[in-house]
Amino acid sequence: MNHWSKNHSLQEQASDVVRKHMVITGLVQGVGFRYFTVIQARQLGVSGWVRNRYDGSVEVEVQGSQESVQALVKQLKLGPRWSDVRHIDIQDVPVKDDAPSAFRVLE
Repeated sequence: MNHWSKNHSLQEQASDVVRKHMVITGLVQGVGFRYFTVIQARQLGVSGWVRNRYDGSVEVEVQGSQESVQALVKQLKLGPRWSDVRHIDIQDVPVKDDAPSAFRVLE
């Protein structure tokens, strides 16, 4: 691989990073949804957070490669065994250069 190709592919990888904000509604609290989200996110190597909201929904913000973020969205649509995901509102948000590398639960 020549020098240009190597740098070009690093630039492509950097531009492949996306950040999404999601609100998941349905039966998503009290069914292990946050734990499920953390496990899936860590397996996919994405960063971000998940938390319950007072209205009964779950809020997620995730950053990683487009492929990994899409894979997480696919898993969240299924949810854990006892959940019943009705809708996921997904918004693109700006990528954060200083985002923590771990995925965690916010209280």
